[in-house]
Amino acid sequence: MASPDYHGGSLVNLMSSLACGLGGRDEIYQPLGLLPPSLVAEARHVVLLIFDGLGYHYLLRHGRALKPYLRGRITSVFPTSTAPAITTLLTGVAPQQHGVTGWFMNLRELGSVAVILPFRPRWGTVSFASSGFRVSDFIGAPPLTNGLDRQCHFLIHQDLQDSPYSQAGAGRAERHGYKDLAGYFDFIQALVRRSRKRSYLYAYWPLFDYLCHRDGVDSKTVEQHFQDIEHGFSLLTESLRGTQTLLLATADHGFIDTALRYKIRLDEHPELAACLSAPLCGEPRVAFCYVRASQTRCFERYVAEQLGHCCELYRSEDLLEAGWFGLGKPDPRVLDRCGDYTLVMKDRYVIKDTLPGEGFWSDVGVHGGISEEEMAVPLLAAFC
Repeated sequence: MASPDYHGGSLVNLMSSLACGLGGRDEIYQPLGLLPPSLVAEARHVVLLIFDGLGYHYLLRHGRALKPYLRGRITSVFPTSTAPAITTLLTGVAPQQHGVTGWFMNLRELGSVAVILPFRPRWGTVSFASSGFRVSDFIGAPPLTNGLDRQCHFLIHQDLQDSPYSQAGAGRAERHGYKDLAGYFDFIQALVRRSRKRSYLYAYWPLFDYLCHRDGVDSKTVEQHFQDIEHGFSLLTESLRGTQTLLLATADHGFIDTALRYKIRLDEHPELAACLSAPLCGEPRVAFCYVRASQTRCFERYVAEQLGHCCELYRSEDLLEAGWFGLGKPDPRVLDRCGDYTLVMKDRYVIKDTLPGEGFWSDVGVHGGISEEEMAVPLLAAFC
């Protein structure tokens, strides 16, 4: 099992290198060992490409055109999930500070389990924004771009360009939307070429993650799409030659494949469900459990006797104190958002409950856990 390396080898340290090199604020996390801030400062333009779900070990197995640019392995954050990791990439701090702990979060302030990136309740489709709430009200750190001494751009799919989360994460950066992969790479080239000032561009690509969830990380559809990414990246490096651009690429997490026999359904464990005071939060690979005070012994006993083969049980407070969510002073809401206990799933196991109207979850590819495949992500670098 792998753990986040917040002492110089994780996504948060990557963002510290960028912040220091781009004239930003001092960070509580040291710069990434693989990327000195001085290298960042030398570039006229800095572009950070995020390929959601592209794990380090996947790239080692399948990469061809990208391997020459591989600078090394870094770690994600905990949990190894899009919501915590992307929020780290957008704020420059770990979940310990920004307070986003998973796809599903129990927002005590609203009395609701939320899906934080779409910014809505888990049980519905109406955004919290329609009631006047802002994503920034629930994140414990400001956008990184607000403190950078550069012209800043934020590139995301056009369907997400004006979402509440994108608006919050982009901060003062100018937001742009693309339609497809060709448009993604074309937009990056155009933004760099037309920029007359020193700039920073954050560019997010989601389809690799979607295909891994749907078809599995080892599927042919994922392999074909990865080849398309490699081709686009190679063309981009050529098109930016002479622009003094530092082109960086990484991911928020990696993937493993699961199967039906590894899927634990909470509705098939009614005694366990009876111990809970709220739906499971976090991720299917790292589930945060809110346990009724009178049922703690029953909960612990049931997990040990019935689920010990598929998960490790931790007190969430112990994980926080052990530094799994980050270093330094935590946002006071973090413990509220990771429950009383955490189930960290072993092997390829997942655990999931369902609310009325959801249907059972059917993903093939999964992430969120602490396997090496999920935790390790690549850092690619090219100076154009």
